[in-house]
Amino acid sequence: MTNEAGRKRISILGVPVDAVTMTAAVQTIDAYIAGGSPHLIVTPNAEIIYRAQRDKELAAVLRQADLVVPDGYGLVWASRHRRQPLPERVAGIDLMHNLLQLAAAKHYRVFLLGAEPEVITAAVEKIRSDYRGIDLTGYQHGYFTPAEEPAVLTRIAAVRPHILLAGLGAPRQEKWLHRYYRKLGVPVNIGVGGSFDVVAGKLDRAPHWMRQAGLEWLYRLGREPKRLRRMLALPLFAAAVLAGAGDKEEKANE
Repeated sequence: MTNEAGRKRISILGVPVDAVTMTAAVQTIDAYIAGGSPHLIVTPNAEIIYRAQRDKELAAVLRQADLVVPDGYGLVWASRHRRQPLPERVAGIDLMHNLLQLAAAKHYRVFLLGAEPEVITAAVEKIRSDYRGIDLTGYQHGYFTPAEEPAVLTRIAAVRPHILLAGLGAPRQEKWLHRYYRKLGVPVNIGVGGSFDVVAGKLDRAPHWMRQAGLEWLYRLGREPKRLRRMLALPLFAAAVLAGAGDKEEKANE
């Protein structure tokens, strides 16, 4: 399976995932910015792809995205089970940092959307400190009401960012971006989940060795026991992959 750009894609539970490395993902996004037209990038993990089995709107968003990168070792494992291995995990937070580095080097304008008011403010300060010369053209916390949404859209469009990083939580951020990214006209629109909380120091990432071993989910569960209910999707995802769920949809689309 390939996408419109000719990149190889692996179907996991009926969701196409691009077989890209971190380097290739950044290069693709850089090309999107150079092209100027709006693009949607999503970074699903096993939980999100399993959720898409019952959430038709989310499934449609994932399938229509321009770039789908595998944020999670569950997807890498699933691709290997299908004997169509993805080259590596492309973690959303690491992709975000790579894009911030790219933006600082090439003077791309960046807008941050999401998190609590004090968190996004702290994240902005940290990013400006870590990425000297970066053009953070604006930011907005994620606790805006439906009535305030038009003003938020106007504010983003007015500063014409090259990159919109939306930390609204999945799947809200994916659905929100899909609804508005063409209207906004931003070349790169990507959901970054709780990355702003990590940048601001509110949350810690797992130690490097745990990330390398594919155990970041266990670390996060230990730090946030309330995630247990969400983590129950992981064994269900594995069971669905082993049962061959999604194969019928893939054959129908061939």
